[in-house]
Amino acid sequence: MTPGPLAHTHFAIEVLAILAFALAGLIEGARRQLDVVGLFASAGLTAFGGGTLRDVLLDRRPFFWVEHATWLWVLLLLCAATGLFLRERHLSLTERAMQWPDAVGLGLFAAGGTQLALDLAMPPIVAVLMGVVTAVGGGMLRDIVLNEVPRALHDHRPYALCAFVGGWVLVAAQYLGATPEMALVLAAVSTFALRAAAVLTGWELPRWNPGDKA
Repeated sequence: MTPGPLAHTHFAIEVLAILAFALAGLIEGARRQLDVVGLFASAGLTAFGGGTLRDVLLDRRPFFWVEHATWLWVLLLLCAATGLFLRERHLSLTERAMQWPDAVGLGLFAAGGTQLALDLAMPPIVAVLMGVVTAVGGGMLRDIVLNEVPRALHDHRPYALCAFVGGWVLVAAQYLGATPEMALVLAAVSTFALRAAAVLTGWELPRWNPGDKA
């Protein structure tokens, strides 16, 4: 475990990222009119899936949600409260409503996942990729379970690329002498800003065009 202020900052980022992604997963589940079990599955996969996949790849135990099981209760309560709130308010949820908490979680998990891998003495490129896995993996697992091609692979707006850039911001900031805490914040903000810009401007990555078929 990382000692001192960095440990507290890292834990806070992990918790905020879980809450942001859980909210994104709940909104997506509500948009698809899932029942309460479906809402919990959508929120849980989004919130914990990427971090669990990262920990499997890094052979790290226990998983965050096992070590801090209280957050499973928080997730259950959040699902119940959100379901009741949406039923009472009769809100019409859009895809864009899901994208904002998703962008927050993307930034926080990209920074936190990269830092965790660096703490385990991983090479920078491996650490950055672990940040991408942490940030993107949960949403991909959710989309697969919901029988959809993961948005990160087909909507053409930068998503995983934002997390990749954010991870390198963290590595570069620490290399240039920033404190680990400041580097975490810079990486999270950079990732969120890139994703927000993509959502607001409609910026898209080049589409693969194999040419005319014979």
